[in-house]
Amino acid sequence: MEFEVTILGSNSAIPAHGRNQSAQLVTIGHSSLLLDCGEATQIQLRKFKLKFSKIDFIFISHLHGDHYLGLMGLISSFHLAKRSRLLTIFGPAGLDEIITVQLKHSNSKLNFPLRFVQTDPENQQLILEEKNFRVFSFPLKHRLPCTGFRIEEKIAFRSLIKEKLQEQKLPLAAINSLREGRDYTDEESGKIFLVKEYTHPVKKARSYAYCSDTIYDPSIKQYIEKVSLLYHEATFGEDEADRAAVTFHSTAAQAGKIAKLASVNQLMLGHYSTRYLDLTPLLEQAKEHFPSVFLSEEGITYPIS
Repeated sequence: MEFEVTILGSNSAIPAHGRNQSAQLVTIGHSSLLLDCGEATQIQLRKFKLKFSKIDFIFISHLHGDHYLGLMGLISSFHLAKRSRLLTIFGPAGLDEIITVQLKHSNSKLNFPLRFVQTDPENQQLILEEKNFRVFSFPLKHRLPCTGFRIEEKIAFRSLIKEKLQEQKLPLAAINSLREGRDYTDEESGKIFLVKEYTHPVKKARSYAYCSDTIYDPSIKQYIEKVSLLYHEATFGEDEADRAAVTFHSTAAQAGKIAKLASVNQLMLGHYSTRYLDLTPLLEQAKEHFPSVFLSEEGITYPIS
């Protein structure tokens, strides 16, 4: 199953140096999920030739403008394109009011149903469960109520070993049981069919965690531990560590420390301050603590493995 993330915006509060504000498109199977929606998100979607009409779920981490000000433009474009499918938006308290007020005063009656699901900035929540994946929100420490998001792949069935099936015919009940990861005992013969003998080792479920804006906070380990890919904001370099603390942001080095603490497979940096034209120092500072790290770049699609 395809599982990847495309970066649409990688800067912090102000677009600069050819970088836009926070937005990412996650593709998992046949589903498209939008994480945050800064200004110019829909322009970026068009620029990189992404099929944003397939987006059914939007997740907004918090109500600072660089994370949601592109949302109304995208909703308007969906309306003008004659969308009819349900669009579900997950976000903090107040976002539904912001959307409703703008629709009211522009006298806009959408062609499609819009559902708002309020996230909890204090606790981890399972907010979405689909056939192939689930999404959790979890609390982040920022100047406003803020949540991160963790997307987990669901491994539905094990693969059967073809050679074993050719050796003997298995009853349908045994096949179903083995694919679900359960040993099966035939009632008539008493024969036991073991999962480990008839199925391939189950693939490890992949996962992606998105930490949008947060102060350095080791307590988030419990929400992101051992994810395949962690996106963690890296607004500042160590030269601005005091500024990061005051504004409830993180440095690149702190992002590296979090990745190491949580034993993640890979770390992706983003949410860069406009003061950094060259991002290489941020990358090097993170690498001092966690070697498997890279910079998010707009228009690049990164596989989650």
